[in-house]
Amino acid sequence: MTATLDTVRLDLGPRSYDILVGDGVLSDAGERIAAVTRGRAPIVVTDANVGPLHLDSLNAAMLEAGIAPSPAITLPAGEKTKDFGHFQSLMNDILARGIERSTVLLALGGGVIGDITGFAAASALRGIDFIQVPTTLLSQVDSSVGGKTGINSPHGKNLIGAFHQPRLVIADTATLDTLPRREVLAGYAEVAKYGLIRLPDFFAWLEENGRRVVDGDSAARRHAVTTSCRAKADIVGVDERESGDRALLNLGHTFGHALEAATGFGQTLLHGEGVAIGMVMAFDLSVRLGLCPAEDARRARAHLAGVGLPVRAADVAGVTWDVDGLVRSMAKDKKVQDGRITFILANGIGKAFTRRDVDADSVRAVLEESVSPA
Repeated sequence: MTATLDTVRLDLGPRSYDILVGDGVLSDAGERIAAVTRGRAPIVVTDANVGPLHLDSLNAAMLEAGIAPSPAITLPAGEKTKDFGHFQSLMNDILARGIERSTVLLALGGGVIGDITGFAAASALRGIDFIQVPTTLLSQVDSSVGGKTGINSPHGKNLIGAFHQPRLVIADTATLDTLPRREVLAGYAEVAKYGLIRLPDFFAWLEENGRRVVDGDSAARRHAVTTSCRAKADIVGVDERESGDRALLNLGHTFGHALEAATGFGQTLLHGEGVAIGMVMAFDLSVRLGLCPAEDARRARAHLAGVGLPVRAADVAGVTWDVDGLVRSMAKDKKVQDGRITFILANGIGKAFTRRDVDADSVRAVLEESVSPA
């Protein structure tokens, strides 16, 4: 049975590609993969959690299209895999296969696997093609689309990497059924982000239907993923390398990345959880600066908290926060320009904008409020 799918086109001229979204779409994707690989087996990179769940389905789809799969490269699961050591190991494993410029990598997994595999594709032989098969909500709606690839360093998140667009994205929403609820919620933060930055009607839809997305309703998930991918594709299509509106996609990330760094990029605070807290802080900062109605900040906070996401740093159990350390970490953010941190703020829901002249006292006050017990 052929899966019903939505196709979102990311238009970048000769580097344009399709994002396929649907329940069960992976089982029908063999011909699409074959078109990218010219009928040859891609080198599949996955992790120890995802491989046992979805590698057989991927291989079956490729076999149906006449591709004999090659053994996959399996990395440890988790954010700590995005480091120099694992990147070096991955590159050595890829190069040991005797690759050519026609070799294609395929990332099967969440954002960590997509980011490190994409960076490997950008680096191997100075650039080879790759396919994204995201299996988490966060990666389906955000990291698999747009060509940002990279790894973390002790100095911060995603500070080493490259812009390198995939040739195809296959987002099978059925894979989300295997995720722990916490992972779904972490991805949902990125879904809500699109409503908060420029789609107020979508945010209103999420206020009515967000629990259906989190709870596993197939139609709601497909709509949320497709809408999110279309929103990102529209932005990346006009600003691929983040010189303008693409920066809006970082709503909450400047705060969130600092929180992640402080907790060691581990299970204490997932990326999406940090983004959720960061988006609330961005709206609170906007209110403090007189830029945003307090009611809109309340709606953002209430919705994220209502689906089960943390909305204050103090919500993260077992962490003693150092506000000075958070400020120092934010100063190393990729979006710093001329020594000034670029903040994504909002005039209201769906009305995000960038600003670089935010006074340090206001930022510190928002951080202090977020880390303090209620």
